[in-house]
Amino acid sequence: MVLDFLRKQKYITVQPGQEINGARGAVESVWVKCERCGELIFNRDLERNLKVCPKCGFHFRLSAPERIAQVADEGSFTEMDGGLLPVNPFCLADYDDRLARACRSTGLNEAVVCGECTVEGLPAVLVVMDARFMMASMGTVVGEKITRAAEAALERRKPLIIFSASGGARMQEGMLSLMQLPKTVSAVSKLGQAGILYISVLTDPTTGGVSASFAALGDIIIAEPGALIGFAGPRVIEQTIRQKLPEGFQRAEFLKQHGFIDLIVARPQLKETLALLLDLHLRKEA
Repeated sequence: MVLDFLRKQKYITVQPGQEINGARGAVESVWVKCERCGELIFNRDLERNLKVCPKCGFHFRLSAPERIAQVADEGSFTEMDGGLLPVNPFCLADYDDRLARACRSTGLNEAVVCGECTVEGLPAVLVVMDARFMMASMGTVVGEKITRAAEAALERRKPLIIFSASGGARMQEGMLSLMQLPKTVSAVSKLGQAGILYISVLTDPTTGGVSASFAALGDIIIAEPGALIGFAGPRVIEQTIRQKLPEGFQRAEFLKQHGFIDLIVARPQLKETLALLLDLHLRKEA
């Protein structure tokens, strides 16, 4: 009897790729492994910490709804142009299926969510890109929604805040996608001419045509720690210039050191920082 008791398992070890009565799925829903330091984090603790690793400060990516919940005051966000849907302009064989899968997996109609809100009681137009939707690539609808958001900020004289996270232009929409670069640039440039604040927040990753258009034109450019920011990938650049790139090249800290961005703000302090900037701008206007 004593020996049988000692032989009983006190816990179950689930090996990679193994599933024991659903145990693997249960473990993965409870614990998250940090991509940088490898720390196992209790999922509930990670959510409470705004998806920032409590050990090394690594910033996990946020979805658009999570970002809006973090930045906008509770109940203040009103979506704009939520009914705009992407199309398949060149009738590519698998593009409709890819769009449908992205819609189902994210619950979004496109890779960007736009709307009006308040941040610590201060009004703003908020734009949030969601990398879960085809890597937040910028097609015609993404460009149109961002342009409309900038036009709404101009018309209502409200500051514009854009959270960028993108792999660049959406190749399935070809030249129509590339046309969104000058289109969005023109829209946000009008804000500067009218004296309306535009804050650009660069999150991981902000690359390709997005980094080369509206994302780089903020009156104030903020980045989250460790965010990858750049036009072409490091491997492409190294092959082009035939040189080894510096350590940390295209990361937020490197870009801050070289004057490309103004601030690096950790996520727990981001809402407070945005509210301070909005307040200073509104006081200047008054």
